[in-house]
Amino acid sequence: MITFDQVTVVHDGAAAPALPVVGAHIPEGELCLLIGPSGAGKSTLLGTVPGLVPHFTGGTLHGRVTVAGRDTRTHKPRELADIVGTVGQDPLAHFVTDTVEDELAYGMESLGLPPGTMRRRVEETLDLLGLNELRDRPIASLSGGQQQRVAIGSVLTPHPKVLILDEPTSALDPPAAEEVLAVLQRLVHDLGTTVLMAEHRLERVVQYADKVLLLAPDGARSEPDAPSRPGTARLGAARLGTARLGDPADLLAVSPVRPPVVELGELAGWDPLPLSVRDARRRAAPLRERLATRLSPAATPGTPQPSGGAPRSLPRDAAPLAEVSRLTLVRDRVTALHDVSLSLHAGEIVALMGRNGAGKSTLLNTLVGMHRPTSGQVTVGGRAPHRTRPAELLRHAGLVPQEPRDLLYADTVAHECRTAEADADAAPGTCRALVSRLLPDIPDTTHPRDLSEGQRLALALSIILTARPPLLLLDEPTRGLDYAAKARLVTLLRELAGQGHAIVLATHDVELVAELAHRVVILAQGETVADGPTDEVVTSSPAYAPQVSKILAPQPWLTVSQVREAL
Repeated sequence: MITFDQVTVVHDGAAAPALPVVGAHIPEGELCLLIGPSGAGKSTLLGTVPGLVPHFTGGTLHGRVTVAGRDTRTHKPRELADIVGTVGQDPLAHFVTDTVEDELAYGMESLGLPPGTMRRRVEETLDLLGLNELRDRPIASLSGGQQQRVAIGSVLTPHPKVLILDEPTSALDPPAAEEVLAVLQRLVHDLGTTVLMAEHRLERVVQYADKVLLLAPDGARSEPDAPSRPGTARLGAARLGTARLGDPADLLAVSPVRPPVVELGELAGWDPLPLSVRDARRRAAPLRERLATRLSPAATPGTPQPSGGAPRSLPRDAAPLAEVSRLTLVRDRVTALHDVSLSLHAGEIVALMGRNGAGKSTLLNTLVGMHRPTSGQVTVGGRAPHRTRPAELLRHAGLVPQEPRDLLYADTVAHECRTAEADADAAPGTCRALVSRLLPDIPDTTHPRDLSEGQRLALALSIILTARPPLLLLDEPTRGLDYAAKARLVTLLRELAGQGHAIVLATHDVELVAELAHRVVILAQGETVADGPTDEVVTSSPAYAPQVSKILAPQPWLTVSQVREAL
């Protein structure tokens, strides 16, 4: 169905290709998972399938991509639209209508499908993705996760033969992600749809994959020499590592990006490596016996010894850096938050969790003055945020939004850094040093639009951190980040907490929460339904439990780092 024949892409003005040379065939009715580090070229490779690369993005495509026998070099995106459906990393860039129901119908209207068929498929998709209650809502009023579900639904309704998905679950809460992946699996198994998907949260998706296509970093061992197509030989010296297609377990054994279940399997010496919690639990009894001797007599479920991460409780003698008291917020006649109370103390890392649309982003936005409380009080550094000038508020609180491009407007990374340093009265080089720490090897001259989603997020975080606000708010901070980049982020945030910053993460990444947070607050329909120590809250619900917790229950371990330290 999809054939990559010695494919690579060179962007205009670039000194090297954007991805390694790819030679692979993905047959009809398979789900292929595209993996690799941030910036390895995954989004670029996905863009070659619907013809967006190079027809829309520019640059030079070397080699050939064929989809159902159509050559993307001679077929433009509109000539592939009847067989290929695409959802990119940014759902907002995908939408062309104003309401949910109209968006689901738009692709079918463009293909000229009969009205009866369109109506039936819209209803099916609304039910499949849990969107029925949102059908008449303006898309602009939806949360990021709800928008992502609408974007996925809009490409399902035309029934394409090929689905191209770039980070399709990155903004979804765990139950919603499972629903979307179940729908994709049904399409693959029952209708023979071919799915090519890039996703950094491998713990969610790897067990569904028939094959893995790995874009490996520099230094990885290449496959045996394959015949080159004319025009690709001269690119050999500039290859960014290798591209390999194969069995998921085989490639994850050598991949630089791996989910916790695979890391735990390697630590325990399991062969073959497990890909799912179920597989791992079947082999975990001997490991549980070894770990039982490492628990202190005082340890009980929810209090692993040693922690292997952030301490689970902090002294709260000092006044909070920020306080929310009985906050209610009504927007467009919708109660977004109701009677929410929260105190944020120096040195504390708090995770906000909950379903898409629960009010997490709204709460963060209220803390930086973007919304005026309907009732209740919000104070940050002793000030009411909605009455404080933005320049003054930045000295007390900084927000990295879900869409990092909202903070990026300069034409180079260096320009962004200089502007951030000037705005914060910071020493020259402060922002650039943070960028270098989170994004090794990113040149100063790179345009922010040429960065991957995860790289843009790291740049936006560096810009906010340049002002060193005592309260740091991060909305979905691991979208688009691979495991190595996430580990660098965890290290940095721990250091900031150790220096007295209060950090709030609105996230669906349960593995990040288990590794980093002292405390978890769960919101549902704008109300607080749980607020307590991380180990107690995340293990009380299967939806929010990390993989290690599920595998080693009833023992209290949450992360691979805890298990490694104990052993």
